[in-house]
Amino acid sequence: MNQPLDDTSYPSEARVVVRRRLALLLWRTVTVVAVALAMLGAALPVLPTVPFLLVAAWSASKGWPAFERWLLEHRHFGPPIVRWRERGAVPRRAKWISSLMMATSGIGLQFFDQIPLWLRIATPAVMLAVAAWIWRRPDD
Repeated sequence: MNQPLDDTSYPSEARVVVRRRLALLLWRTVTVVAVALAMLGAALPVLPTVPFLLVAAWSASKGWPAFERWLLEHRHFGPPIVRWRERGAVPRRAKWISSLMMATSGIGLQFFDQIPLWLRIATPAVMLAVAAWIWRRPDD
């Protein structure tokens, strides 16, 4: 019934080391990509910054603790990440800006006849759902 475990049922130590290194590389890659997208979002009005910083902090916590600490202690990046982690809070100003940007995008989308009708309806519907979710989050 109970058979003794043999050494072949466990991965070798070298294989474990390779898996850990690959996992670490994956988490760090996600972190770097998220920070790059956040930096783009700081320059481009259509791309959000803070959600990408939240992803970067989350992925850094999995595989790059020093970078997570740097993000949390950063003068500009740290406060929104800490507010989100503590209370899930979204600043009222960010709620207004995101809502206005989504409304503008949804209205502007209606002027492009080459975009299929289902997409011109579905996109603003999704943005409306996101705006409702954002407004349900606590303020600062």
